[in-house]
Amino acid sequence: MARTMARTIVGIDVGTSKICTIVGQAGDGRRLNILGVGTVPSRGIDKGVVVNIDDAASAIETSIEKAERASGFRINHAFVGIAGRHISSLNSRGVAAVQNPDGISRQDVARAIEAAQAVALPTQREIIHIIPRAYVIDGNEGIRDPIGMSGLRLEVETHIITGEAMAIQNLIRSVERAGVQIDDLVLQPLAAAEAVLSDEDKEQGVMLIDIGGATTDLAIFAHGGVWHTGVIPVGGQHFTNDIVYVLHTPPNTAEYLKLRYGSALAGNPPAPDDESDLIDADTLTVGEKQRISAHLLKQVLQARAEELIELIVAEARRSGYDGMLPAGIVLTGGGAQLNRFDELLREDLGLPVRIGIPGGLGGVHDALDSPAYATAVGLLRWGMRYGGRPPEQTPSDDMTLYERFRRWVRELLP
Repeated sequence: MARTMARTIVGIDVGTSKICTIVGQAGDGRRLNILGVGTVPSRGIDKGVVVNIDDAASAIETSIEKAERASGFRINHAFVGIAGRHISSLNSRGVAAVQNPDGISRQDVARAIEAAQAVALPTQREIIHIIPRAYVIDGNEGIRDPIGMSGLRLEVETHIITGEAMAIQNLIRSVERAGVQIDDLVLQPLAAAEAVLSDEDKEQGVMLIDIGGATTDLAIFAHGGVWHTGVIPVGGQHFTNDIVYVLHTPPNTAEYLKLRYGSALAGNPPAPDDESDLIDADTLTVGEKQRISAHLLKQVLQARAEELIELIVAEARRSGYDGMLPAGIVLTGGGAQLNRFDELLREDLGLPVRIGIPGGLGGVHDALDSPAYATAVGLLRWGMRYGGRPPEQTPSDDMTLYERFRRWVRELLP
């Protein structure tokens, strides 16, 4: 019989290409001991959004069962990643009068944060995160922790992340139908940041770029907080689809060619009689083979990579924070594994670029030493930081997402 979890954290990364359930426990310091992992191909997910609850729930359940067998623990609650084109964000300020002359209290901070979330949202949208960035006391800006400080007027600068209500509810239903209650929904790039960014990175100014199957998510951090998040509708599947279209290969062959022979930098063309440039590959006709040019393959990938970089630059400029990135760029997600994409990004932007691989792991973690698992590992670290709990403390079924947020705010405050 599976053991009941105690002080154990579970993360479920529900992506377009894969679903990964990961079980871990906090070790010494920031060490995270991995107890079990279950990864399966996604079903019922398109462009980061649930399009078939039955299929999605079945795939999630299979992933959970694999993680349970690997870890020996019964999984009944988890931190779950969310992403997709429906995600949007804005910055907002909230104000509260300080009620106690002895100093600012947690209640004052909570009221200021609640005031910040009182923004006019389009219909059918829900708040996923309200993240405090900095506080202002009587006009004095840049305050990180106002608790106990004197003042009459408290303002808070927040970053608010929202999503379409239908997309959020369908994800929740899919996870719950798989037999798991959700501790919190976590925006995937924020989770990935927990796995691959240091506090120093976030303080100096850094952009995390998470290249998923159908979208690329980015988050800009500065002065220790989140300043911007965005979604770009281009992901790893677009690279694969380009290969299918240009080279007339099946999708599974295209994916293999991308990872085995692909590059975001095509380089110089080969000589006309250079046999080493040719690769044997399947055609779209079953049983037929063809010889394709490795250089042409790289040209196809470079064209899409350059388009993605243009969109990343445009999103960063739109945020207004593109000039505050001395720590550079960190790449995560399965798309970050494309050979030499980091080099192309470094050349085009003139910033330091590195691939973010989760660190500080113990236990059965060998399979997680890849940028593709940054979100899954980051969900565990998010749970460690903001409230991993035993299963008997799992929120009740009727607790709304916003009620869970209010509880999270209380846990977050010093």
